Amino acid sequence: MVKQPQPPRAAIRTVSMTGFASGQGAGHDHDWSWEIRSVNGKGLDLRLRLPELEGLEAGVRREVAAVATRGNIQLTLRLSRQGGGETLRVNHPALEAALDAVMAAEVAAKDRGVTIVAPNPVEILAMRGVLEQSLPPLSDPKALCDALLDDVQTVLTDFLAMRMAEGAELGQVIATQIERITELTQAAEHAAAARRPEVARALRDSLTRVMEGAHGADEARVSQELALLAVKADITEEIDRLRAHIAAAWALLADPGAVGRKFEFLTQEFVREANTLCSKSNDAALTAIGLDLKYAIDQMREQIQNVE
Repeated sequence: MVKQPQPPRAAIRTVSMTGFASGQGAGHDHDWSWEIRSVNGKGLDLRLRLPELEGLEAGVRREVAAVATRGNIQLTLRLSRQGGGETLRVNHPALEAALDAVMAAEVAAKDRGVTIVAPNPVEILAMRGVLEQSLPPLSDPKALCDALLDDVQTVLTDFLAMRMAEGAELGQVIATQIERITELTQAAEHAAAARRPEVARALRDSLTRVMEGAHGADEARVSQELALLAVKADITEEIDRLRAHIAAAWALLADPGAVGRKFEFLTQEFVREANTLCSKSNDAALTAIGLDLKYAIDQMREQIQNVE
C-alpha cells in the first residue's frame, strides 16, 4: 500500500463566499459610507441599495463582478450632502388631501356626537407627504459618480481580503477532511487485501460443493461463474477512483479561482464510489470503513457549500 502524496497546507488558496466590509469617503460636497456583506449561494445574486445617480449602478455591478463570481451579496451606499443644503417645501396636493381628511373626520365625529380637537398647523405639516425635503441639483454628477466608483474599489479590496482569509481557514478544514478520506481509502485497500486469501478459499470451497452436489456439471463453466462473482466483489477500481478524486480535491484546494461548483460535482463522485464500495464489501470490517468514508465525505460536502 503506497501512501498518496499531498501538497503542503501552505498551497491552499480557497476563497469563501462569506464576507463583510465597510468604508467611508467624502468628496464633491458629499459624504458617503459603504457596507457590503455576502453569504453562500448557487450563483452571483447581487442586491444593491444605491442613490439615483446616472451610471452608478452599472459601474458598481461591474466592480463587484470583478472580485466575486458566487454568493448572495448585498451592497448599500449612504450618500449625504455636506453642510446640509436641503430645502423644505410644501406639497400642496398632499396638503389639500390632508385638510380634506381632517374635515371629513370632524364631520363624522360631529354626526356621532363626538367632540375632537382640530390639529394645529404643525401637526398637519407632520402628516406623511405634506412637507418634503429637496436638494439643489448636483453641479457635476459625473464627477461624483466617478469618485464613488473609485472609492468602492477600496471597500471591495477589503471585502475580497476577508473572503480570502475565511477561505484559507475553510480550506484547512477541508484539507483535514481530505486527509481523513485518504486514511479511510487506504484502510479499505488494506482490508480488501487482507480478505483476498479468505475469498479465494471461499471460492474453492464453493466450487467443491457445487461439483459434489451436481453430477455432470461443467467444472470450467462453474469456475468461470465463480470468477465473475469474485470480480464483481473486487473493489480495486473503486479504490483507484477514490485516489484519483483525492488528487483532484487537493488540486482544487490549490486553485485560487472559483472552484466551488467543481468541488460539489467531485463530492458526488466521492459518494458514488463510497456507495459502490459498501455494496460490494460483503465484509463487516470493510462495510464499517465504507460507512465512515461516507460520513467523512458528507462532512466535507457541508464545508464545500461555502467555497466560491
